[in-house]
Amino acid sequence: MLALFNLGSGEIILILAIVLILFGAKKLPELAKGLGQGIKEFKKATDHASEEMRHAIEETLPMAPKRLPPAPADTERTVSQNPPGPRV
Repeated sequence: MLALFNLGSGEIILILAIVLILFGAKKLPELAKGLGQGIKEFKKATDHASEEMRHAIEETLPMAPKRLPPAPADTERTVSQNPPGPRV
């Protein structure tokens, strides 16, 4: 995920040092906990929204038969349906 932002190890260490200076060592666990809860809630909300969308789409789509009925014997076969063999 960090490659998405194109961050190297030096940049990550610099960001962590700035956060440590700004908030102090006592606030970091609380910040991490809050961030973790926020990510958890966001994932839960997106999963719920995805499930609702999937359910809505399934309700609006017409139900199609799973298998087509077999073709009558008197129908003509296409080139792709003809079995391979020597051509005359």
